Amino acid sequence: MRDGAAARNAAGATAGHGDPAEPPRPRGDGLDPGIAGQRTADGAAARHQDPSATDAAAGGDESAGQNSGYRAGGERHGGGSGIPGTGAGEATAARREGDRLRFVGAATRRIARGIDLDEIVLGLCRATVPTFSDAILVYLRDPLPVGDERPVGPVVLRLRRTDRLRPIDDLTDISSTIGAGMDLAGAAGATGELDFSQLPLVGPQGDLPAAELCEIRPGGALAEVLRGVRPVFGSSSAARAALPELLGADHPLPRGNRAVLAPLRGRRRVIGAAVFLRSPERPAFEQNDLLVAAQLATHTALGIDKAVLYGREAYIADELQRTMLPDSLPQPTGVRLASRYLPAAETARVGGDWYDAIPLPGSRVALVVGDVMGHSMTSAAIMGQLRTTAQTLAQLDLPPAEVLHHLDEQAQRLGSDRMATCLYAVYDPVAHRITIANAGHPPPVLLHLGGRAEVLRVPPGAPIGVGGVDFEAVELDAPAGATLLLYTDGLVESRLRDVWTGIEQLRERLATTAQLTGLDHPPPLEALCDDVLDMLGPGDRDDDIALLAARFDGIAPSDVAYWFLDPEETAPGRARRFARRALTRWGLEELSDSLELLVSEVVTNAVRYAERPVTLRLLRTDVLRCEVGDDSPQLPRQRRARDTDEGGRGLFLVNRMARRWGATRLSSGKVVWFELPLPGAQERR
Repeated sequence: MRDGAAARNAAGATAGHGDPAEPPRPRGDGLDPGIAGQRTADGAAARHQDPSATDAAAGGDESAGQNSGYRAGGERHGGGSGIPGTGAGEATAARREGDRLRFVGAATRRIARGIDLDEIVLGLCRATVPTFSDAILVYLRDPLPVGDERPVGPVVLRLRRTDRLRPIDDLTDISSTIGAGMDLAGAAGATGELDFSQLPLVGPQGDLPAAELCEIRPGGALAEVLRGVRPVFGSSSAARAALPELLGADHPLPRGNRAVLAPLRGRRRVIGAAVFLRSPERPAFEQNDLLVAAQLATHTALGIDKAVLYGREAYIADELQRTMLPDSLPQPTGVRLASRYLPAAETARVGGDWYDAIPLPGSRVALVVGDVMGHSMTSAAIMGQLRTTAQTLAQLDLPPAEVLHHLDEQAQRLGSDRMATCLYAVYDPVAHRITIANAGHPPPVLLHLGGRAEVLRVPPGAPIGVGGVDFEAVELDAPAGATLLLYTDGLVESRLRDVWTGIEQLRERLATTAQLTGLDHPPPLEALCDDVLDMLGPGDRDDDIALLAARFDGIAPSDVAYWFLDPEETAPGRARRFARRALTRWGLEELSDSLELLVSEVVTNAVRYAERPVTLRLLRTDVLRCEVGDDSPQLPRQRRARDTDEGGRGLFLVNRMARRWGATRLSSGKVVWFELPLPGAQERR
């Protein structure tokens, strides 16, 4: 048997490693067509000048290994095509070295184009087959270490990708292929070698596959070669002991210098190995080819290191950002909410966009959307801090303009370059009004029930983090059935359009969607969000996108009852009578006993500390909500009363009987609220 089996059977490991969409590449798929033509011409000239080189190559003499084995163009030459063969002068040697350098430059550029792990490994394979070798096998550590991580347990190499030359004339009838493959496989088992020129392919995946996994034995031959870092010829004693350990004991090995084992060493450790194989029809590898293999291995390993680090950083930042976004939105009374978040393209996918919906006292809700400038883990972390600050300020029930003022101060404390845009709005379903303050953010769009979409005129303001800026709030009507859309600039701005062009396109898209749905009812909220995102079209997004949609249902005046109570001893009794009348009007007499008891307890606590009138409000929605407000900032705390205590049981009763309850501090005092479920048939879902 003749040597060179490994390159022919390397395709046996292609299942699951190659690109099934790519057709087999015929011999001579050169890396650089321009150089390929020059190499072929030069090679022909060299053979004409030195017939001995041609004769030696045609006879398969090992001296042909002195010729360059680089392949280019579609024609085979016995002495190797592409880089010229040996010539009788320094010009030929210089030309050969120049071609070698040009190949290394082109190959490393192709490897460097890869961003993720698979692209980098594919770049190595496509750059070297068939120009440098007829086949390649790339093994990487599994799992790949990240940064300073130390391996736990045994070090395992996994076959990541193979690539090989597939001659078109080898794609013969499948039946004869299988028979020939079986005969050759038996011969390979006896000799450990296989002839490239006679081995056909068994289907698209080949035969005699290389080992998928290889565990590196401490002190073994493979470990010693990888520790040496430098590529070695397959004919060396170290490689002949290491290659069976890597490829598998049954994998045939070529004779002579037609295999190169190159360790892939990253910044801190060896992360894999590449095996380059050549067929007997072309010259064997020479000493300078080890330098080429070392260059390719170094660039590949460093690229893999960067890809792994980038992938880990992007994953951590993406997870950090997603954990800082709400898992689910609240569904406050009188408003329905929907949201979307889309990361940017893979090259810059981690950003600082966020959205939030925060329930406020009085059945109101704060709607927030913001965008920290930049794409990095720092942007995601700053976004989390600003979102937490906004939530805290919202719970204090501060006006929107004041919330932005405090956010601006917080951004300045984080650093002078920590700027962000933000839009903060508070919707009141009872008053059917919305108050909006803006800090350099794109304006919201309001879709009315009749299908008209308008861009709300909100003072733009300066981004938070600039400092020394006053923010202005506006109060607008929020009619029932209208939909408010808050978004970040990634939805409306790209390299192909400016912000205002994108906003106008968004407005037109909303109006068109509403007209298609029907003018007498609003479009479904979730479907509306999906339709808005469809306007982006295919392709990578330049920026991440946060989208928050709010459908205003409001609370009808007939479902609201409101009273002022002077802080007197008679206030609890009056509160009970008012509550009873409201329940009678709504047909909820079944709740009378429970509501009167809880109202009496909460109002009694409010009157005890209040100096100004106490407010009592009842709202009938899908639940019965009671709110009691006073001017004392001290929040009530539930405690366990002793048997001898005369009081202290009010909040205990509220906690046991109410569906939910809570207390919120306001700038002018506090509000204590609780909810009771409506009787079964009347509960609104």
